[in-house]
Amino acid sequence: MSIVKEKRGYQFVGKRRINWGYAAAIAISPYLLIKIAWTFGFFMPTDHMGDPSWRTANAVTLVLALVGILLSLAFSMKWGEKLPAWLVALPIWVGTGLLVPMVLLAPVLGPAAMIRDQQLGSADIWILEQVLVMISLVGVGICLPFAVAGYVRKRWPESIIGPLHMESLPHNSQKLQVSIARLVATGCVLLGVIKLYWSFGGTIGMNHSLLESRDLWWHLLSLSTGVWALAGAWGVLVLTTGRGSRSFYPPMIAAWVSSGMLFSFNLFNRLSSTRPDAQPVLEAPIAHVISTELGSVLGVLMGSVILMVLHDRRRALSREK
Repeated sequence: MSIVKEKRGYQFVGKRRINWGYAAAIAISPYLLIKIAWTFGFFMPTDHMGDPSWRTANAVTLVLALVGILLSLAFSMKWGEKLPAWLVALPIWVGTGLLVPMVLLAPVLGPAAMIRDQQLGSADIWILEQVLVMISLVGVGICLPFAVAGYVRKRWPESIIGPLHMESLPHNSQKLQVSIARLVATGCVLLGVIKLYWSFGGTIGMNHSLLESRDLWWHLLSLSTGVWALAGAWGVLVLTTGRGSRSFYPPMIAAWVSSGMLFSFNLFNRLSSTRPDAQPVLEAPIAHVISTELGSVLGVLMGSVILMVLHDRRRALSREK
């Protein structure tokens, strides 16, 4: 498929990125309002949410919501195209890593979380607040990727458009890319197999005294992490070897979302573990390190490989023009 044909295929997203960006900003608004209320101690569904650690966590997510709204507007407007690349790419990487997997799980995890919290004695207002939070997460999870796709297509078309294989120029970093990609893929396969094993009820590596604490939420998150880890292994190998896909887009998306998810989910879990009501660690110490710290390292390494691939790809496309 030629670059010209693929560009035509992205016209729908590109022309409507303003609408997608505005829709994403509107979708975040209920979440932002709830986080403002919780940060200042209003409409608390449970008493423990008034704890300083909970208030701090809500303040952090409040800031993230504001950043999300600003980015949604930046993706829709001309001034957003002039922002420094790192200021845009880093939040996109973390945001897509958090949102895309959660949107796929939201139809199941949302109701499961509501039932669990009701059983724990949460106030009735908590149900309404959770519904609004889920609306925000699903809305931004659907709208923001389209806005991002239109923005990226306009500013960095080489990252989504064109065939997978490109002629290598002198002084490229392909050998280094392949070496790191193989290391990352090995780690991702190991992590993916472990997570899938646990998600289907495996107990090796678990704290056996806490096995009954594993709920639907935990199993589905383990399943999601395992699937995305394996998808990332495939994506990063295809990107660096140039084999396994005709188009650049599928392996790029797989590696991008996987790397962002492995990094941001583990960071989010660390922040969540500081809450007084945080769930105890269900894995044995060594297994917990492998399934969390290893994931963060793999996410960063995979992101580094993506940057090297895009750098060489931009050079190749510039020469063709």
